[in-house]
Amino acid sequence: MTGWTNAVRARPASSQPRPHATGRSAMLWGIRVECGNPECSRTWLAFLKDRRRPIFERNWGCSAACIQAMVQIAIRREGGDADAHYDGTRHRHRLPLGLVLLNQGWITNQELQRALDRQRRAGKGRIGTWLIEECGLPKDRVTRGLSMQWGCPVLPIDGFDPVAMALVVPKLLVEQLQMVPLRIAAERILYLAFADGLDASAAFAVERMSGLKVESGLLDSAQWNAARQSLSECEFVNAAFEPVATAQAMSRKIASALTRIGPRASRLVRVHRFYWLRMWLETGAMRAGDGGVPATREDVVDRIYTLEPEP
Repeated sequence: MTGWTNAVRARPASSQPRPHATGRSAMLWGIRVECGNPECSRTWLAFLKDRRRPIFERNWGCSAACIQAMVQIAIRREGGDADAHYDGTRHRHRLPLGLVLLNQGWITNQELQRALDRQRRAGKGRIGTWLIEECGLPKDRVTRGLSMQWGCPVLPIDGFDPVAMALVVPKLLVEQLQMVPLRIAAERILYLAFADGLDASAAFAVERMSGLKVESGLLDSAQWNAARQSLSECEFVNAAFEPVATAQAMSRKIASALTRIGPRASRLVRVHRFYWLRMWLETGAMRAGDGGVPATREDVVDRIYTLEPEP
């Protein structure tokens, strides 16, 4: 019996039974192997691959199929109503701007009626614009009235760095959503400016993508126009826009981009009809461990998709 026991103890380590890898979180020869796809069944091969890329939303995918499955989960999360993450700011009942200005004593009832009449006859234009043109109302009064209407601050333009802010949001979204990133304070708060009303959905998407707390406000119209012009002349992160017919086609295209480019970090957010994918290709491009606002436009790539079914 003693000799048999010693023989068992002397068995070489290589002949010891190895654990059978089952499930995506299995232990394989003491190494934890995990794929971000919860349905992955190929973990026994994963230890042969570089698990540093591609990374999608903090998870690594062991194959193109697994990456696409992870992307499909993200698209479903972002899907549904076009304003699934929207807090209803634009639809909440608000006192009309004309009444706000009237209550402040900045215009008379006759001036308001004259501006409204011109607006109706023209069939376009905002009441604030007509009050400026018809009644000589100072532009800063309109901005202050909008601030009261929306319950938000009028942001100062001080500290605006268009070169740095061009890296925050793709140019397409800046133009389509009428917003200007102004500055980052204390490396944790991003000030985001709008022209004549807040867009909570856009602010929320930027907050999720950047990892910063977003504070929204308005800009004086002259400052807004100057800031938009300065920003448009800067170099943004390299971006491509692509409409797709179905969510399945979108998941394939995103998975293909992730597999081909192999980012060290990537994230997908939806804002209204746009799906914004940002990929950080190297760790030097990241301010935080998993992305954040890039320090330069090097090694960062944006992709923007929309669902546009074929007629």
